[in-house]
Amino acid sequence: MKYTNSIEIALPRDEVARLLADPAHLPKWLRGMVLHEPVDEAHGQLGTKSRVVMQSGKRTMEITETITRREPNDLHEIPKEVVVHFDRESVGAGMWSVVRDRLTEAGPETTLWEQESEFRFSGLLMRSMGLLMPRVFHKQSQQHMQDFKAFAELGKDVREGTD
Repeated sequence: MKYTNSIEIALPRDEVARLLADPAHLPKWLRGMVLHEPVDEAHGQLGTKSRVVMQSGKRTMEITETITRREPNDLHEIPKEVVVHFDRESVGAGMWSVVRDRLTEAGPETTLWEQESEFRFSGLLMRSMGLLMPRVFHKQSQQHMQDFKAFAELGKDVREGTD
């Protein structure tokens, strides 16, 4: 299953890139995140593996996330023509996914965030979920992007019940 989401954020691209890359901000906009801790390397660097625990209702899922692309490495004063890339691969029980984030300047103070997601499932239960509920995955990814936008632009924190 593959899909693409996008959203415009009313902040300069450099600032959006720094906010997305900072692990301290993840709980403020990523709904259901219980834990995100690097198991090797520094957080967010190319090749870093992290243990991620997510909760949705009564279900808890643990995955291993690996940063597979981060360009540029220095997120300060990114040249205008450079597209910022954050790619990560996640592996958990019965699923594999890759998410490719691209940040481009949509205007002097506006950033376009495009996200390509791909999921593969194994096992009868996970395959069934992938086949029967592809819109749920797509909708959840868009919700995460909207939550980030609200956090970045307005300081809203999903843990405070602000939607």
